[in-house]
Formats: sequence, C-alpha cells, structure tokens
Amino acid sequence: MSIAAAELLPIREVARLTGVTAVTLRAWERRYGLIQPHRTPKGHRLYTADNVEQIQTIVAWLGRGVAVGQVRELMSRPAAQDSAGDSPWSEWRQSLVNALIAFDSQRADLIYNTAMSGYSVQQSCERLLEPTIAALEQRWTGQFGDELEKAFVCTWLRGRLASRVYQNNCQQHRHALLMVNLSNDSRQPGMWLLAMLLSHGGRHMELLDWCVPAAELTLISERRDLQALILYGSHALTSEQLRRELPSLMQQTNLAVYFAGPASLIHHRELEALGIEPVPEAPCSAYACIVKDLRSA
Repeated sequence: MSIAAAELLPIREVARLTGVTAVTLRAWERRYGLIQPHRTPKGHRLYTADNVEQIQTIVAWLGRGVAVGQVRELMSRPAAQDSAGDSPWSEWRQSLVNALIAFDSQRADLIYNTAMSGYSVQQSCERLLEPTIAALEQRWTGQFGDELEKAFVCTWLRGRLASRVYQNNCQQHRHALLMVNLSNDSRQPGMWLLAMLLSHGGRHMELLDWCVPAAELTLISERRDLQALILYGSHALTSEQLRRELPSLMQQTNLAVYFAGPASLIHHRELEALGIEPVPEAPCSAYACIVKDLRSA
C-alpha cells in the first residue's frame, strides 16, 4: 500500500486499505487516543499516510496478542529513522521488498549477496535486512495473501542466515548460546537475524525453532555446556508461560537468561521481576545489549 504524503483519505478508503472497519477506527480514536485524523469543517475524518502507517502498526501489535489498551504505550517508544538519502541502502531496501513480495528469490539473492559481500554483516543487518523485515511485517495485516508472503520471506531468509550460522559454528568451540522460540509460530525472522549476528560475533549458536515448555530447557543446560539462554517471543506470552513455565525455569537454572523480540516489550516488567533480562526488540540493538552484558559477566 502506498499513498502520497500529502494525500488525505476518507475513513471508508482507510478501512479498505487496512482491513480495519470504520467503527473500529472511531473506537481507537475516541477510547484510546491511538489515531488523530484531520477533520473537515463538517466533521468528516481524513487520514494521512502517517495515520495509515500507525493503523498498520496497531494491527501488527494486536496480531501479536497485545491488548488494545496497551498499544499506545508500545507505540510511544522512539522509532528508528529511515533516511531517504542513505544510498545505496534505501534503494536496496525497496528493491528487496519488491523482490520478496514478487516471490523472486533470485533477485532477492542478488541484493542480499551484494550487500553482504560489500559491507559488514552488522551493517547489512542494520541497514538492509532489519528494516526490510520491519517494513514487511507492517505490510502483513491479515489481508489475503499475507500468509503466503510471510511463508516465502521467512523461508528465504532462514535459508540464507542458517547457512551462515552453521559455517560460523564450525569455527567456534566456546560455550554455546541457546536461543529458543517461545511463540507458536515458527516463522521468526527477527530471531534468525539475532542468531546470525551473535554467530558472526564469535558465539556458537544452538537454536530451537519450535516452541517447547520453558521449564524443560533446563535439560539442555544439564547435558550441554551453555553460556547463556536467549528466549525469543514475537507474540504475547500465555499465562501458563508467565506464571508456571518461566518461574520454574528460573528456579532451576544458573544461566544468564535474556528475552528478545516484541514480547520483551509487551512483558518488560514481568520478565524483570522473574530475573530475566529483556533486551531491545530490534535484533541489532538486542545483539549489542547481549554482547555487552556477556563481556562484563
């Protein structure tokens, strides 16, 4: 979806573009103060491109299991600024998005390989892959075709990053970091970006893509030398995870435990109370936080 920055859209058109009904849009405005559209002299609502992006962000948070009353706090955090003049990155980002939604893996590979061969892994993640994934996740608001696009993108990205993690692991012999997905959805591009960054930074990475009871993770630490445990969640955790599984895990492990992904924002206070370190949602920021903490340990 693309509209001109100066274009104002009526509520019926915004509802069509975003899949959010006009009734819901009015409720978000009146009850929660989430959207503030312009008004005509007769009181009709008109929405800007920024308003539409805000609506897509709200839909994304709700899709992660966040209550609508909590969304405003999550949206108030500082957002990364995307400079339109940071060539070649801005052009590559748009080209990569276009290639992926066209299901063109060869074109996507060309952009990915060009960035990875010409720049550092951290630069490529921070300025190409991370913002591309963020743009695509904002695009996926439950419309027809979103599931197919997400499956294609996550399969493509996982294949490229998993091979890098494997190659790096072959050269690393220090204690491993275990990263575990605690969301039922195994498609977690942010988790693989973070894993690849940690792997490139000299950490041996073990990953579990599929959700398992958190309390069972102590079995791995009993049988394998681990330096730390990184939990990853893209959706709100269940009451079972928060009240039983994670407390049980923390009672039985002596490892440093971090929590990454959007759920680290959703449950920031609860995680800290359990002794789990929530790290920033963005993979590149999470990487810097974890590495700094491990170095000082």
